[in-house]
Amino acid sequence: MTLYQPFLDYAIALLQERPDLQPYPIPAGFESKSAIVGKGKHQDEVVTTSYAYQTPKLRQIRAAHVQGGGSLQVLNFVIFPHLNYDLPFFGADLVTLPGGHLIALDMQPLFRDDAAYQAKYTQPILPLFEAHQQHLPWGGDFPEEARPFFSPAFLWTRSQQDEVVETHVFAAFKDYLQAYLNFVDQAEPVTQTQALAAIEQAQLRYLRYRAEKDPARGMFTRFYGTEWTEEYIHGFLFDLERRLASAASY
Repeated sequence: MTLYQPFLDYAIALLQERPDLQPYPIPAGFESKSAIVGKGKHQDEVVTTSYAYQTPKLRQIRAAHVQGGGSLQVLNFVIFPHLNYDLPFFGADLVTLPGGHLIALDMQPLFRDDAAYQAKYTQPILPLFEAHQQHLPWGGDFPEEARPFFSPAFLWTRSQQDEVVETHVFAAFKDYLQAYLNFVDQAEPVTQTQALAAIEQAQLRYLRYRAEKDPARGMFTRFYGTEWTEEYIHGFLFDLERRLASAASY
């Protein structure tokens, strides 16, 4: 059992309770990928496994799970709503490296500076944030350019202890995911043209930023090469631009 497998199992089981859950196509070659890294006694196999689903309201629910021994464990779990909903993104970046655990958990807003949007999607989860922040204090330095993409309920923490991940981080992950799915259940489709255009632009802004700055790029390139990595990032992890371009060509 790896550190983040229970998180993945919990999320998939919770999603599978939803009658409208369907598989989301994973491009060939990305379902699973492995590489041998290190030498001699320090040799390890690194396996990256991908999972993806969709619902009528959620365009892509996807996970990348990297397992590379005790000092390399990653779960990147993200939910992208369809473009006719103003829902935030759900984002969980759970990273274990030789120096410890880096945890980022948020419902990332489409419109961070819109007071009505914050009242709708951030205010209701601030009590959750405050409850979990007692055990998961602010993790320090965070890139200034990334700040517009995170909400005031952004949980960002570092820890050296597996036990903190297995208890407090897992509890926060469950609460945030459940709260997010409650928002999804209440969400009504947006029909106004201007609002739809703003949603599409906000989603593309976020995806372009994430694809360009993906912190896993260096790691994946080292393990699997540049070609596979770039295709994985643009063709699966952050595929909206490709999808829109292919829809426009029909």
